[in-house]
Amino acid sequence: MNQKIPQIFINITLTTILLFIHNVVVKSSHLGGPDMINSTCSQCADTSASLDYNFCQTSLQPIPVSHVTNLPGLGIVAMELSIKNATSTVTAIENFLAGKERLEPFVVACLEDCLELYIEGATMMLDAIGAFYSERYHVANLLVSAAMEGATTCEDGFGEREGVASPLSKQNYDFFQLSDVALCIIKLVTMASRHDHDH
Repeated sequence: MNQKIPQIFINITLTTILLFIHNVVVKSSHLGGPDMINSTCSQCADTSASLDYNFCQTSLQPIPVSHVTNLPGLGIVAMELSIKNATSTVTAIENFLAGKERLEPFVVACLEDCLELYIEGATMMLDAIGAFYSERYHVANLLVSAAMEGATTCEDGFGEREGVASPLSKQNYDFFQLSDVALCIIKLVTMASRHDHDH
């Protein structure tokens, strides 16, 4: 398999995020900063059995735009980070497969499955950004959930044979965590949107 995530994916995503952040900054007086990042990560860690507060915080804090946006903008940042993780994981897998003659056939098969899962995951996450941007939160929720499942499926594949260690454990963990952050923020924004519609 020789699939790649087109560079246009990243270009479109960056364009989308810049437009979204511009709208957020222009329209919202409730902008982010360390307090929003900390409170969001704390709330998400409290509501998710798998989300790590420290991972959430250290992932969002270094991103400059995270400090000048609101909650929806923070969700876009999390999804963008997930896409970047997926693209770097695709590169890592391709590097492994470039030397596949040194790998067990079982490991090669798992890596090829993971490659497909991560390409699909990046595509779904990109689609999720579009859905989220257009306030189709239910669709965004489904897409992010499906992308997260891909990381779990990738990791579990290696565990099907005793004694085989996954070479992608860190990448799978990071992608799952970043997606979990995005999923939590989507749910928070959905609840806030319903509250606004009710009042």
